Amino acid sequence: MQAINASISFDRRLWRQDILGSRAHAAMLAKQGILTPADAEAIDAGLVAIASAIENEDFSFDPALEDIHMNIEARLIERIGEAGRRLHTARSRNDQVATDFRLWVRDAIDALHAMLGRTMLSLATRAQAYAATIMPGFTHLQTAQPVTFGHHLLAYVEMFARDQARLADCRRRLNECPLGAAALAGTSFPIDRIMTAVALGFDRPAANSLDAVSDRDFAIEFLSALSILAMHLSRLAEELIVWTSAPYRFVRLSDAFSTGSSIMPQKRNPDAAELARAKTGRVFGALIGLLAVMKGLPLAYSKDMQEDKEAVFIGFDAVELALAAMAGMIMDMQPDAARMHAAAGVDYATATDLADYLVRDLGMPFRTAHHVTGRIVAEAEARGVGLVDLSLDVMQAIEPRIDGQVYGCLSVEASVASRRSYGGTAPENVAAAAARWIDTLTPESSVSET
Repeated sequence: MQAINASISFDRRLWRQDILGSRAHAAMLAKQGILTPADAEAIDAGLVAIASAIENEDFSFDPALEDIHMNIEARLIERIGEAGRRLHTARSRNDQVATDFRLWVRDAIDALHAMLGRTMLSLATRAQAYAATIMPGFTHLQTAQPVTFGHHLLAYVEMFARDQARLADCRRRLNECPLGAAALAGTSFPIDRIMTAVALGFDRPAANSLDAVSDRDFAIEFLSALSILAMHLSRLAEELIVWTSAPYRFVRLSDAFSTGSSIMPQKRNPDAAELARAKTGRVFGALIGLLAVMKGLPLAYSKDMQEDKEAVFIGFDAVELALAAMAGMIMDMQPDAARMHAAAGVDYATATDLADYLVRDLGMPFRTAHHVTGRIVAEAEARGVGLVDLSLDVMQAIEPRIDGQVYGCLSVEASVASRRSYGGTAPENVAAAAARWIDTLTPESSVSET
């Protein structure tokens, strides 16, 4: 029973939040005349001393006391005597753990918000440096059209910005204080729930005592946001894995973010990227696991909900580590501009530019231009040459109105330079977008909203 019932092995991570909540609760009880000032002072001093002991790893957690709440309370009573027994007046472990958990998730969101900001700044900085570095753009992992490396990196800045926004939304919704809901029905003591909510940085007290102790939507929403973030990290990791592979060699990682082989001395494996990709499974599993725990629970609290914290801790730890590794790889990677440029021109990547020329300069309907371009590409393929190397008379045999100006749109440089539409890959677009992000992602901009 002790083995299945105890949660101290993992919920000890809530110790800071538990002490913070207890100090606010004791101060409120004293203000309301429920505790004497002397008892409140003794409780507060005792809790501060316990926090110092835990911080300095001078605290023994006892599995027989089940959880972090009872471990701290037992030590408090041991330190200050009878006054410690009064702390739990007008609250339950149900509202206590719900408060602690919300505080922990809120702190985790703030930490991730800052980490994401730094990662986005790294991406934007590299994007600015490579705003005009040409690489192949892909669809279906087949060469599609030339883009710039900076443009590709900024796509992930946009993704991570949405992750920041989702986490900020989650933070706003979770920022209601359950403390004072007690076990499930509220309390008969004349408590001031607004005081404790304000003291703990919440926007308001939770409005319904049943919902306050039984709600874990905030944890599920947090894991949902983490799952999307992990998916984005996995996509970027996959790109790095492809880019560092022998057929591509677009990017090189140093020994700091790659490993050797136990048998093949020439190998440099992108293990950090592969592990960042693999961590996604843990995050997805944590989300599905918590959804499964919660799906059949009647109101209000059930012991099943003890399983909520491990899932969130697992998800957070996986994303935090993957995000740190990804930030390191972004700054560590060294692009091979010449190799990317060469790859950008293969497989007739500027065929769309030829079709655009036929529409823009010759007034063809696009579908007709698409068909004509296809015939020209087929002719170039048959001759084993690129579009830019195909002679004018060969192209004119297919479409007589084509003139020498066509060659001005067939190089990869001309292709990317022409993509000046908003959000396009033209180097001046990319440089401007990178500069905007760098200006936005200053250190003070990475501080979470309150």
